[in-house]
Amino acid sequence: MKEVVLYSKPDCCLCDEALKILDRVQKMFPFVLRKIDILTDRGLYDQFKDEIPVVFIQSRKAFKYRIDESKLIRLLRFS
Repeated sequence: MKEVVLYSKPDCCLCDEALKILDRVQKMFPFVLRKIDILTDRGLYDQFKDEIPVVFIQSRKAFKYRIDESKLIRLLRFS
């Protein structure tokens, strides 16, 4: 099963929207979703603080700043 990782932070409207999209797509194309609060890891925060939310599919960065549902579906189908 494919793994999708979302680096986000609490109280972020972009992160909340990304999570909603991921949840919707997960119902159609099952995958393992890991949600990581970037504020709990200083190294991750320093690396990605200007790109939140960041989405990785199979360990490859797929999105930063926002997420596109149709592109997410394509990436899940063909990655």
